[in-house]
This record gives sequence, structure tokens and C-alpha cells, in this order.
Amino acid sequence: MALRKKLWENLVEEFSKTYFMHSRFYSSRVDFKKLRPMILKRIQNRAKDYPVKGMVPVAREVLEKRKLLIQGVSTLMEVFPVLACKFCPEVYIGEKGHLIQTCYGYKRCGRKRVHEWIPGGLNDILVPVETFRLDNMFQDVIEHDQRFDFDRVPAVVELCRQAGANIDDENLHPGMLDLDGGIGHIDGGEPFSPSHLMYIAKEILDAWEKLRSGVQRLLLVYPSKVCKHCSEVHVGPSGHKARLCGVFKFESWHGKHFWKKAEVDDLVPPKIVWRRRRPQDPPVLVNEGRDFYGHAPAVVDLCTKTGIIVPTKYSCMMKIQGLSAPVSR
Repeated sequence: MALRKKLWENLVEEFSKTYFMHSRFYSSRVDFKKLRPMILKRIQNRAKDYPVKGMVPVAREVLEKRKLLIQGVSTLMEVFPVLACKFCPEVYIGEKGHLIQTCYGYKRCGRKRVHEWIPGGLNDILVPVETFRLDNMFQDVIEHDQRFDFDRVPAVVELCRQAGANIDDENLHPGMLDLDGGIGHIDGGEPFSPSHLMYIAKEILDAWEKLRSGVQRLLLVYPSKVCKHCSEVHVGPSGHKARLCGVFKFESWHGKHFWKKAEVDDLVPPKIVWRRRRPQDPPVLVNEGRDFYGHAPAVVDLCTKTGIIVPTKYSCMMKIQGLSAPVSR
């Protein structure tokens, strides 16, 4: 009995030493006013480590591929028609829009309506995502009443600028790009040859893949945020406080954003569209076969119109070898 008691006392003593050696105790009497200058100083010292020299070439390549992508897509859109829904963000690449009932933008009407198609533009394929242009990466958080003091620029451009790339007016305003100096253009209305169109499409796909991979690498080094409830993006370590969230069911929160870590799709949205698989699908896609039709990012689907073979990672989404829809009688 005495031996058991002695062993128990030794065990308790050993546990107490280990616990108190590896434990931290926080007092409620900490003066946070004295800690604030120390925290701000650490943030300022952290800013000295940016931009990271090894990521500067990546940022430059992303800007170059973005410019090439805009030029190439603008060129192919002059050959292949792009349609956009008048009431919702749906896009279709083809001469006639599909009849799939996925429109949800009609006012005072039920959902699942047929789309009303109008000619689309570049922003329907390459969705613009804008953010505030910061003076420096670790500046003070933008307040709501300061939202007009900062310019709005493309999020990818702002990410590259913080990564050390030089930004010019062509990167900030895509409409200023010189399409004649790109990978192809229509001179005097002369049509492209099929081989030239395929060459342009291959360059577009290469630029698309390298743009997304480059943005993914930059996001590993430079923090970016996206709102959980809307598409607002902020390139920086903490989100802004501008009350711009447009989700109506969260109006009780006064339009404040709820930030989370941003991914590639938040800065470079793929814009998934329905696509017709030949010869499985009818010339005009109908609602009855929607479970069988393929999907693809709008950029990829536009390139397939030239006849090129896309990377195999899109095969599952595109359902190239999928079954045909049942014929309705």
C-alpha cells in the first residue's frame, strides 16, 4: 500500500513539472495599448520582405499571358459568334443559343426560363474582376468612407503589381491593347485560314493555362481575400471595410463583407458554358438532354471551335465520349 502511494506521488510530481514547463499563462491584465505599437512595428518590418525577388518573373509572365489572352480571344470572337443572355450571366458560343431552361434573371417571373440571347462581348468570356489599388501592401485597412479615394483595377494586375511587376496603361485598360501586334488579326476583312485559326487557339490555351498557374503561384506568397457571399476580391493581407456586399439576405449586416482566402477561380473565373458534342448532340441543345451535354470553360470552348484538341484534364467535364441524349417521341 505504501509503495503504491509512493508511485502515485512520483507520477503526480512528474506530471506537474512537465505541465508547468510547457504551458503558457495569459493574464487578463495585459495592456493592449502597449502591445499595439509592437504589433504595428512587426507589420512594418514584414513589409520589408516584399516583393519577393523570385516571384517577380512569375508576375511579369502573368501580365504577358494576360495580354496575349485578351488579344487572342478578341480575334477568335470576330470569327466565332458569342451569345450572352439578356437577363443573366449565361453565355453560349455558337450561332444559335441553346434552349436549356436555366435562366434565373427574369424580374417577377419564376426561375428555369429559356434564355433571351443577344450578342456577347469580351467581358462575357473573360469575366472582369476588380479590386482596390493599394498604395502599399501593408497599409491601413480601407474604411467605408475611403472607398472613393482608391482606384479600382483588375485584380490580377494588382496582384502582379504587388509582386514587383511594372504596370502600364495597357494592363489597366484592356481596350487600349494593340490587337494588330498580337498573335493574329483580321486585315481588311480577309478571313483566316483554318491552320491560322488553330495556331491562334493553341496560343490562347497556352496563355490561359500559364496565366492560371502563375496566379496560383502568386497566391501562395501574396495573400488575397474574397467575400463569402459575393464576388468582391481584395488583394492584401486583410479585407477592406467598404460596405459593398450586395447579397440582400445579409442586409442586417449593413453590407459588410465576410472574407476568406481567395483561390485562382476568384481572380480568374473560368465561366463554365454548355457545349455541343458532335455528333451526339442536336444542332440546338434542348432542355430534355441537359443531363447528357458537356461543359467547358468559355475560353476552352471557344478554342475548340477551331478544331484543336484540348488538354485531357477537360475531357471529363466536356463529356467528349459521353452518351447521346434519349430521343423524345
